[in-house]
Amino acid sequence: MSMDSLLPITVYGSSISYFTGKLENYFRIKGVPYELRALTAPHGMKLVQQNTGSTQMPALQLGDGRWMTDSTAIIQWFEAEFPEPEIIPGDPLQRFFSLLLEDYADEWLWRPAMHYRWHYPQGARYASGHLATELAADVPAPHFLKRWSITRRQRNGYTTGDGIRPDQVAGVEAIFHRTLEQLEVIFRERPFLLGDRPSLADIAFSGPFYRHFALDPVPAQTVRQQAPAVWEWSARLANCGHRDATGSLLNGIPADWGPLLNEVGQHYLPYLCANIDAVTNGRKRFDAEIGGVSYRGARWSKYRVWCLQRLRAEFSALPGPHQEEARNLLMQHDCWEPLWRHQQLPVDEALCARLPFFCDAKMIDVYD
Repeated sequence: MSMDSLLPITVYGSSISYFTGKLENYFRIKGVPYELRALTAPHGMKLVQQNTGSTQMPALQLGDGRWMTDSTAIIQWFEAEFPEPEIIPGDPLQRFFSLLLEDYADEWLWRPAMHYRWHYPQGARYASGHLATELAADVPAPHFLKRWSITRRQRNGYTTGDGIRPDQVAGVEAIFHRTLEQLEVIFRERPFLLGDRPSLADIAFSGPFYRHFALDPVPAQTVRQQAPAVWEWSARLANCGHRDATGSLLNGIPADWGPLLNEVGQHYLPYLCANIDAVTNGRKRFDAEIGGVSYRGARWSKYRVWCLQRLRAEFSALPGPHQEEARNLLMQHDCWEPLWRHQQLPVDEALCARLPFFCDAKMIDVYD
């Protein structure tokens, strides 16, 4: 297959969207030409839902008429079809742990990113005003009412309505501060997470940073003042193109990834386990105690059950020696036990079976 056969490629999303930004960074570095169009309400959303099964962004329309959804699945499809330049590392161990960090950045850092955007008035004013203009220009309502409606929906869906109450704010913000400290240590030593060129791990962390932590008023000020190397990395990655997808990677898993992997094992994977319990028992809302933070009334996600299944499959596909090394690292960072805590996963096989060309559910169910 040639890239020309897929052109033109249109990305439907938002210029301040978490996952749209992640995919745009990947496409720039991969050398995939695309046009970004706003996923407008109601017409654009109806078009995307008809063709992908969901209104989640980004959605991709290929020149051959096919549609795609889910940034993780889209990236893996492009890597399989167009191996060069290599963004997902070819080394099996680096591939597995990069995918693990991608899942963590996608599904766990999403929480503080949405919190900072919608909890603080200055963040909500900025984002709601931008989205009301970018996505809701065709909605027949006053601008102030569109801003109010967007803010209310986002808070009910992803912050206060997803288990973040006033007494959880400090704990959620601590996730951001720890991540900032951990990445600052890395980027003081080298330009990218795995070495001299960007890889999937950088693309993954660009989701929460490029369009949230380094953009929204409150966290952006913190990044600039407390983590200048992270601020520089975010800009460096945004300025990368196909020409920058060269350079050497480190061998194995860097030791300074350890604190990030501790976060995965001590916070994210236990949360996935609590979500699995909720899905197993048919509870659309659940409580969880994670890292000393009590989440009350968090929303279940069937998609995240599939995420855990995918991580297990990636581990099982590792060659023998790499599998043993991965197991030792997972145990060292408290990841092994929660990764395999549930022998049976309540996976809805039809839910994500057609990815990246169709998705039967959003990441979080915000329709109830």
